[in-house]
Amino acid sequence: MIIDRRSLVLGTAAVLAAGRATAGTASLRLWPGEPPGGGGPDGSPEVDGKGAVSNIAVPGLEVFVPSRPTGTAMLVAAGGGYKRIEMEKEARPAARWLAARGITAFVLSYRLPREGWADGPLAPLQDAQRALRLIRSRAGAYGVDPDRIGILGFSAGGHLVGLAATRSAFASYRPIDAADDLPARPSAAALIYPIITLEPPYDHTSTRVQLVGRHPTPSESAEWSVETHVRSRCPPVFLTQAADDPISDIANSRIMVQACERAGVRVEAHTLVSGGHGFGMGRPGTPSAQWPGRYEAWLRTVGAPA
Repeated sequence: MIIDRRSLVLGTAAVLAAGRATAGTASLRLWPGEPPGGGGPDGSPEVDGKGAVSNIAVPGLEVFVPSRPTGTAMLVAAGGGYKRIEMEKEARPAARWLAARGITAFVLSYRLPREGWADGPLAPLQDAQRALRLIRSRAGAYGVDPDRIGILGFSAGGHLVGLAATRSAFASYRPIDAADDLPARPSAAALIYPIITLEPPYDHTSTRVQLVGRHPTPSESAEWSVETHVRSRCPPVFLTQAADDPISDIANSRIMVQACERAGVRVEAHTLVSGGHGFGMGRPGTPSAQWPGRYEAWLRTVGAPA
């Protein structure tokens, strides 16, 4: 789609306004004991100079509680190539933006597959599915409608929430308590400059290496590609990506759109003329500042008003 100057200015204003908003925060541990499969790193999370987190020994949720909840909730997963999680660059700015619009945001600290977890590539998906069930089980405590719990993911986090949206019926772990009796299906999925496919020729990503290694079999690459699992029961999908993305080829968005259209899944995609990769909630004065406004409008159309 073409982004005009007026839309760009409005989008920039919306992002700046969201940056001034505040919300209360809390935290939740995902698993009552050891995560499925066991293993993992020791010690506290490690945070680099840009606020990206690794060494995730205890996966959990950071909750951003709006002053005036609308009843909608969003699970937020930042990217980082499954090597780290870009909390300060992507996840927390998104959570503050959501909370400013009355949406209760749950920022996910998910296990990284190469940090010694016995379940390897399954670990992040287990965390995402558990998070959705846990949010649903505690919906009443946060003023959330259990039928209005969506997901928002960036880059590798977009890959993760894409799998959570398309594989919600997949039993990635054995149930451990009453929360696991609840569905893991989100009501809506937004994938921002996502990694979708791990198959050639678009497989030169950290996401592919961290999940299936440098020399996966064709079946492994297909199994961990989001588009492989799109079916008619998948929730509505929103996509945003820049045409000049150097990390996630723009073909990723096209592949997801085509998979959704084949399955009859509602999908809306916005291609930015420029922006590269990792623009988070948008860089003021650039085309990437437009997408949050488009996303906000889309949320209203899928019954998750912001």
